[in-house]
Amino acid sequence: MKDLPAGAQPIHHSDQGSQYCCHEYVNRLQERGLAISMTENNHCAENALAERMNGILKQEYSLGAEFPSKAAARAAVRQAISLYNTKRPHTALGYRVPEAVHQFGLN
Repeated sequence: MKDLPAGAQPIHHSDQGSQYCCHEYVNRLQERGLAISMTENNHCAENALAERMNGILKQEYSLGAEFPSKAAARAAVRQAISLYNTKRPHTALGYRVPEAVHQFGLN
């Protein structure tokens, strides 16, 4: 995994699942200097786009599977994101791929 650029301030975003709210988990995030962001109670729409993307990656690109190692998981994620952005047409983009829309400014 690449290091973050100097001065980057990553944010850990999650829903309010008990695993993300427990003191031990929150303390670990804070020890590492990560800002914490959580959705509000009963506001499922806040995560709609992220959940849609995660669902596609898990279902269409098998990222919900178990991997033999972290290296294998990282390679699978890189490949899935590359395919998602360069090969998978999106209805919201007029059946174009995100790379073409962003690279050529097609709207």
